[in-house]
Amino acid sequence: MAAQEELPEIQLDPTGLYREDVFTDRRAGSIRRLVPVTSEGAEDATRHVLYSGQTQLLTPGGVLPLGFEIEAFSLKEALEKFPAGVKIALEQAIDEAREMRREAASRIVVPDGAGGPPSGGKIKFP
Repeated sequence: MAAQEELPEIQLDPTGLYREDVFTDRRAGSIRRLVPVTSEGAEDATRHVLYSGQTQLLTPGGVLPLGFEIEAFSLKEALEKFPAGVKIALEQAIDEAREMRREAASRIVVPDGAGGPPSGGKIKFP
């Protein structure tokens, strides 16, 4: 019972609601359109409609999901900007992978007892 008392209370922000529409060609990817709405469900013209793209690329390491924001004022404009968004998201994913590889390569592994007296040759497991 103590664990249930410690759970946070999660509430939706009634001033930040969006209706989500998803458009897909069932081949290359999808575009999400988030239409701002009031707490009654009516469209809120005081806020901007948001667009984002999603796709997946097959790589030798498996499927790479890509998600990205699209600066657009209409679905037509979002469709036109989708290919450029994929390229930017892919470049960012490649840069992140290179950075992770650099960080992993720069880690220096020091055996237990290095720099100190010999450890006696006994095998030690972490």
